[in-house]
Amino acid sequence: MAARRTDGVKRLLHHPLTLIVATVLTTVSALWLGFRVYEHREAEQRRQDILAAARQSALNFTSLDYRHYDRDSAQVLKGATGDFKEQFAGQTEELTKLVAQNRSVSEGQVLEAGVVRSDEDSARVLVVADSKVTNVAVPKGEGRTYRLQLDLVLEDGRWLTSAVEFVG
Repeated sequence: MAARRTDGVKRLLHHPLTLIVATVLTTVSALWLGFRVYEHREAEQRRQDILAAARQSALNFTSLDYRHYDRDSAQVLKGATGDFKEQFAGQTEELTKLVAQNRSVSEGQVLEAGVVRSDEDSARVLVVADSKVTNVAVPKGEGRTYRLQLDLVLEDGRWLTSAVEFVG
C-alpha cells in the first residue's frame, strides 16, 4: 500500500504543469498573506499614532500653569488645527489674564483613551483624564475628572486636534 502512495506522488511530481500550478498557488497565497500582515501592521501603527497624539493633546489641555502659561498654551496650539486652534488662540489672551489672576495650576493625567472611529486622515478619540487643580480659591487643590471627545486630522504627517468636546 505504501508503494502505491509513493508511485502516485512520483507521478504528480513528474508533471511540470502540476508543479507550476502548485508553485503559482503557493506564491499567490504567500503574497496575499504577506499583504494582509502588512495592512494589519499599518492599521495598528496608525491607531497607535492617533492614540499617542490624542493622549498628548489631552495632557496639554489639562496641564496648564499660570507661571508659564505662554509655554503651556503654545503646547496646546502646537498640537491643534482648524476651529479648535482658532478658538483656543482667540481665548489665549483672556485666559492668560484669568489664570494669572487666580494663580491657577492644573496638573493633568490621562487615564484612558480609545479610538471611536478612524480612517486614513481623520479620527475620533474618547479620553478620560484627571487633573489636580489649585488656585486662590482652592489652595490645597481639588481633583477633577474630564471625559473628552477629540477629533483629529492628519496634516503633514502629524495627527492634530481639530475639535475638543466635553462629554458625559
